[in-house]
Amino acid sequence: MTSFPGSPQLLRGGLVLIDNETAAVLRIIALQYNPDTLTRSFQIKGVSAESGDHLEALRLKGPPVETIKLEAEIDATDQLADGDPQTTQMGIHPQLAVLETIVYPSSSRLFANRSQASSGSLEIAPMQGPLTLFIFGPKRILPVRIQEFSVTEEAFDTSLNPIRAKVSLGLRVLTVDDLGFDARGGGLFMTYLQAKEQLAAQNRAGEFGAFGITGIP
Repeated sequence: MTSFPGSPQLLRGGLVLIDNETAAVLRIIALQYNPDTLTRSFQIKGVSAESGDHLEALRLKGPPVETIKLEAEIDATDQLADGDPQTTQMGIHPQLAVLETIVYPSSSRLFANRSQASSGSLEIAPMQGPLTLFIFGPKRILPVRIQEFSVTEEAFDTSLNPIRAKVSLGLRVLTVDDLGFDARGGGLFMTYLQAKEQLAAQNRAGEFGAFGITGIP
């Protein structure tokens, strides 16, 4: 069955992993279904009112801490109906694993650290992973850190492979305060912020009459 000619292309959200030093794309993960809701919250970085300094009351110390929460569904029903060999053999294990390995250090890195520790290295730096980008349309390309991740597996095949699941993600947007201006992720954050400012400039201005007043007394 073909789609109606001229119908708009449905964009999908997802995650992209890039090398933090070379900016090379390491992995593209498109969500099978877009989430029904996207919850965003902002923790404002202002100066504490307890400081008692009236000159500081309106100052912002930096971009707010923005967090994003979403729930995505993964369902193998159509692939099973079509007889897809990978899905028949493994269910949605690969789709879940590609998400889960984002929050794991690689096994090769763990073995390398073990080798260094065995050779007498006194200090091993914490492992640095790739930069994760959350993409939800052209106007939202955000560097993020996954802070919360849970999987609810809801159905299984006869071999106990999961065939339907819900994945809940909690993401923290990384800003120039986290990454710096010169880093690739910092530049992407600034592009996101500038796009937000351009959208705000296109908002229709309100009028005092909506408040029942003619101006500020």
